Amino acid sequence: MPVHYRAWQEVAGRHRMVFPEARFYALGGVPTVKIAATLIAEQGLSLDPEVISREKEEAVLRRFHEIGPIPAVVELARRHRAIGKVAIASGGGRVMVERTLHQLGLHDWFPVVVTAEDTVRHKPEPDVFLEAARQLGVAPADCTVYEDTELGLEAARRAGMRGVDVRPLYHATSDSPEIAIPSVTAAPKGPGSQPE
Repeated sequence: MPVHYRAWQEVAGRHRMVFPEARFYALGGVPTVKIAATLIAEQGLSLDPEVISREKEEAVLRRFHEIGPIPAVVELARRHRAIGKVAIASGGGRVMVERTLHQLGLHDWFPVVVTAEDTVRHKPEPDVFLEAARQLGVAPADCTVYEDTELGLEAARRAGMRGVDVRPLYHATSDSPEIAIPSVTAAPKGPGSQPE
């Protein structure tokens, strides 16, 4: 997420918006246009959230070469992919999520990719995870969500899924500039599952 934070700082500075780093991470999993609308409303600015969202996405694309894998998260996905069904359930937009998966060489790992465009409600609401489980044909109670935000962990709880915080894995690989999986990998629990 550091690339996204730097992109937000560029856009926020251009438009005299305030978006502290702690707030950025607290809003992880919320679609860009909703973040823009929230900041604009809170700060009483006369800006178009759609324009701000596009500018932020363009700023990310200019930095896309900085996105790289976090080996521990990729290994987690690889391990669960080998024993069960996996999906991506992200608050990000489809184009950005799929581009990230391609950049990391993971585009063919996940038969189901659910993004912000696929649900009306977003994290902390459970809809993105429930839709991923539905498309996988797996009961929510049999899913484990690997998540890197508080809102995502809350969404997993609301979905009736087990949530695992992967942020500690980032510290083990601090040389990596970006997370390997845009938001979450959902894998069914059950016989043959390996312990986290």
